Amino acid sequence: MLNSSTPLAERMRPSKLEDLVGQSHLVGMNGIIRKAIETGNVPSMILWGPPGVGKTTIANIIANEVKRPFHILSAVSAGVKDVREVIEKAKYSNRAILFIDEIHRFNKSQQDALLGAVEKGTITLIGATTENPSFEVNSALLSRCQVYVLKPLTDDELIQLAEHALSQDESLNKRTIKIKERQALIAISGGDARKLLNLVDLIAEAIAGDVIVTDELVMNLAQKHIAIYDKSGEQHYDIISAFIKSIRGSDPNAAVYYLARMIEGGEDVKFIARRMVILASEDIGNANPTALVMATTTFQAVNLIGYPEARIILAQCATYLASSAKSNASYMAIELALKSVRETGDLSVPLAIRNAPTKLMKDLDYGKNYQYAHGFEGNFANMEFLPEQIQGTKFYEPGNNTRELEMRSHLRKLWKEKYGY
Repeated sequence: MLNSSTPLAERMRPSKLEDLVGQSHLVGMNGIIRKAIETGNVPSMILWGPPGVGKTTIANIIANEVKRPFHILSAVSAGVKDVREVIEKAKYSNRAILFIDEIHRFNKSQQDALLGAVEKGTITLIGATTENPSFEVNSALLSRCQVYVLKPLTDDELIQLAEHALSQDESLNKRTIKIKERQALIAISGGDARKLLNLVDLIAEAIAGDVIVTDELVMNLAQKHIAIYDKSGEQHYDIISAFIKSIRGSDPNAAVYYLARMIEGGEDVKFIARRMVILASEDIGNANPTALVMATTTFQAVNLIGYPEARIILAQCATYLASSAKSNASYMAIELALKSVRETGDLSVPLAIRNAPTKLMKDLDYGKNYQYAHGFEGNFANMEFLPEQIQGTKFYEPGNNTRELEMRSHLRKLWKEKYGY
């Protein structure tokens, strides 16, 4: 029995098909999932749809209706060890169902651990994902599963859910709570049943006695109380921006805080790691070339490891990058070079450094007078490499840090007269 402290969305979670609102194309009278339940022949499947549209609920209903053992794992916190433990238990039960929430967060090795058990029928896998399974689920595993697409709930379905909760929930039906205006409820929910019911719960908790739900009331309460990390919304971009700027600003404490915000919000581990790879080159560059190696290794490692252990690797990289010397000199160099290309067009490459694989090209002086650097003292030949029209243009200006000052000193010895280093 769920008590009133349990979130309303959980209290109202249906356990039977006839109580489910929405997804009639899958669970209606002619729906393929309904037919699978009725025959008892439930295939392994991937439920793909936005948050709060019934993926977890459908998995629960399937297990309840077909009376099979039901195991739940979250890809955010589970690892290969957890998967293998469930598979081992399933060997001694009648085709247990394994539900994996956010299955797209499993890395390749974690997904591979499921293959044999799914193929042999040891488990019936039900995976839930908000991401396109064509890109986020291994093709081998995907080929063994049916993919069912869930839709956002309609406006009428959302209000039906809200009215049902107000009349059927043991805590709310003792009070008079009437929905007079519904637009704000619908707009904030965005087709997400969980978000809608949590908003109804928020309204009920915030106001004592009888309540008339208006758009103004909903907006005021939502703005004061709802702070959700939305992976596709404004806060998603605000937090990653704060994370990157904290690293660029050499503050490892702020960087690891915003990293924690993203991890706790369920941000894609690859998204975080990818941004650090970019930053390592854009904001650190030749001030510390090891930063790019570190960030690239981090990207590879978190793909193999996945959550929850990936948080440790991400934190190591974030604090390292934040604590590193900074330079955007190489970033500025390519920006200046691109600007030059756009302004000057396709300038002719000097003949001396053109490729000359054929006799005709050699006869046209391709490669003529090229000076092989390693054939000269100090492995340097003072020759022209840029097109004639932009000779002497300096794109790369080394930064003011230990490593790039060394580079500047070296370049000055070679190119002082030409580039002014």
